[in-house]
Amino acid sequence: MTQAIDASREAGRRRWIDYRAIWRWHFYAGVVCIPFMIVLALTGSIYLFKPQVEAVIDRPYDRLALQGPPAPLEAQAAAAVAAVPGGRLKTIELRADPTDAARIIVRDAEGAETRVYVRPDDLAVIKTVREDERFMEVAKTIHGELLMGERGSILVELAACWGILMVVTGLYLWWPRGRSGLAGVVFPRLGRGSRLMWRDLHAVTGFWISGLVLFLLVTGLPWATVWGDAFKEVRRLTGTAAVRQDWTNSRADEHAEHRAAAQAEDHMARHGHLDAAGPRLSYDRIAASVRAMDLPPPVLVTPPSARTPNWVVSSETQDRPLRVELELDPATGAVARRESFADRHIIDRVVGVAIAAHEGQLFGPLNQALGVLAALGLVTLSATAAMVWWRRRPEGVLGAPERLGDGRVSAGWIVLVVVLGVLLPVLGASLIAIGLLETLLLRRLPGVRTWLGLAPS
Repeated sequence: MTQAIDASREAGRRRWIDYRAIWRWHFYAGVVCIPFMIVLALTGSIYLFKPQVEAVIDRPYDRLALQGPPAPLEAQAAAAVAAVPGGRLKTIELRADPTDAARIIVRDAEGAETRVYVRPDDLAVIKTVREDERFMEVAKTIHGELLMGERGSILVELAACWGILMVVTGLYLWWPRGRSGLAGVVFPRLGRGSRLMWRDLHAVTGFWISGLVLFLLVTGLPWATVWGDAFKEVRRLTGTAAVRQDWTNSRADEHAEHRAAAQAEDHMARHGHLDAAGPRLSYDRIAASVRAMDLPPPVLVTPPSARTPNWVVSSETQDRPLRVELELDPATGAVARRESFADRHIIDRVVGVAIAAHEGQLFGPLNQALGVLAALGLVTLSATAAMVWWRRRPEGVLGAPERLGDGRVSAGWIVLVVVLGVLLPVLGASLIAIGLLETLLLRRLPGVRTWLGLAPS
């Protein structure tokens, strides 16, 4: 009688949540994710320290021993533009110290942007570097699209979505069922054999960093190509779209924006409408006014043009809640428009706070430390997963948990897949593709079916 009751309970649990199915898809998620997670963890850790790394790289161009007084800022900008064939001034990064080399961003006819370093005294160009070739920009490109363009961006999005599935299923597998004590749950059992030790290191590490990893994976979605485009479309349909979104979905989007701006400027130049008309203050007068505002660096100053008749001043600090954008009257320097973070739509503010935390810049060194902890945890999870698999793998097969013989799918697994598939379209599409591939092909190939641990069709 007792055995019958236990069997009935077990059947009920299997109908709702099938432990073996969760374990199986956790295994597959790990196979998909691990190589990408290691790359994302390493490049993300580097990008957490962007301000510090760029300060070290640019140190040779700061606090220069000048041989005379600084030249007018307009002359410094002209020297930078002359250093780039076909270049036009885009913006100036305003430095707090006048002995620093001027950082002038020049855009060429194709929309490519070059950062030019100019000595303030003799106007000598001491360095030029394409914006997308700067060290931190390369790290960002690897992190976001694996140097593969839009295809790489979709691959990263796919890995992130499977990473979310991996964490969710991993938490279910970790959940202590009838286990007494905290050993193997919140701290590993290190003295009971290497096999159990590797299992515990994997499970316990996953428990401690799961919240951080989920946060990083979810907050990375606004940058993703498919999810980001869908998010923008939903905002458009609901009337909550931003006039100018504070982040891009891919580097391709950034390059398209640059090309469009370059084409517009080229059209205006051909028709003699590039420069703004009317009187305006000198670059140095505007720079002095902006320095007095004490905006969070880096501060970018864009001169008036026919497209934008006012000076545009923006703080591009990675701590996005501190960002502010101003427009200054060219003749008087008075503030014609001011937009702070608090003036933006609530959705943009929520995403902005999340992005700042994702980049490690929301609450200083502690934010960076948590990011590094999450990255180290991901690498540890990847290494311990490989060790657990290597020690438990059967001979001659992949080692995925086998499907149940009755072929039924638990209701809980269906709910989880549907919810995640709707919220994460790339994951949903990949699960459908895998299901079709398995049903129509893989189960019909005996050798492949055996190696993958699939039930016969």
